[in-house]
Amino acid sequence: MKATIYEGNKTFTVIDKEIEQPSNDEVRIKVAYSGVCGTDVHIYHGMMDKRVAMPQTIGHEMSGTIDAVGADVTGFSIGEKVVVRPLDDRKVKASDKGFNHICEELKFIGIDSPGSMQQYWNVPAFVLHKLKAETDLKLAALIEPLSVATHDVRRSGLVKGETAVVLGGGPIGLLVAMVAKEVGAQVIISEVNPKRIAKAKELGFDAVNPLELDLVEYVKSKTENRRADVVFEVAGVQPALDVMCEVAGIRGRILMVAIHGEKKPVDLFKFFWKELSLIGARVYEKEDYEKAIELITANELPFEQMITDVQPLTNIQQVFENIDNNPDGLKVLMDCQL
Repeated sequence: MKATIYEGNKTFTVIDKEIEQPSNDEVRIKVAYSGVCGTDVHIYHGMMDKRVAMPQTIGHEMSGTIDAVGADVTGFSIGEKVVVRPLDDRKVKASDKGFNHICEELKFIGIDSPGSMQQYWNVPAFVLHKLKAETDLKLAALIEPLSVATHDVRRSGLVKGETAVVLGGGPIGLLVAMVAKEVGAQVIISEVNPKRIAKAKELGFDAVNPLELDLVEYVKSKTENRRADVVFEVAGVQPALDVMCEVAGIRGRILMVAIHGEKKPVDLFKFFWKELSLIGARVYEKEDYEKAIELITANELPFEQMITDVQPLTNIQQVFENIDNNPDGLKVLMDCQL
């Protein structure tokens, strides 16, 4: 079979290796599609070399079918369509308070252990979620990032009739906006990239460039001066941190989606003055995956338009180079059987 390995220095190699039998508690998946995540791009840029044990097969946004079942595995059959929720929480402790998805010793499959950018992939059975037979496996590769969005919206407590402002119109920002709209909220996207603004508008969203207008005044004009009930900070840049407290209304909730690797200034006075809430959100829980699967299965949202390109697995080096050259794109999938 073909597998890809990250070797460092912006280099991927495609190798041939034997198909391995799954362990007693594992299943072997014939991987259909593997999506390229922002984290994968960070790995490609060497930003996670201290964490990733090279050479390593990466990838965690995927879909596929069960190809073999370990001796002790029950409830799964060869040929079933599945996705992987790539969280290895087997070292959960009492101090984790039952929040296994963010337990202290959590291992992320596809980063801390081999991932999905290969033709066949052995994983522990407990990370699998079944799909319906009619599920489109290409769209199913979006379930992992969509689960991030369903988790974010659930954590925010957003309800029908509220106003949500999404700071950042990249892949996760657009998925958050889709889920927020599905809840019944009014959604406004703030994005500085003209191509991403155009894509957001194409998807039916109210999208504006904060460099060209006053975002706070715009939101006020759309909410009878109430401003936002929920702000999703997805951009991960200081201007977004600066405006999130301004655009949030009284007792607004700010959901921190972006990863900030360094300490950043935040206007804490605004939290006091307006009784704001700052909520962290990291990865997802089982119910978020099931919600994402439900949305993909129904396919009533414009998920197809999120897929920018599909390339053969063997083109992995070119895929990552092209993402660097075209950062305006959304979701690139690799066909893992080509």
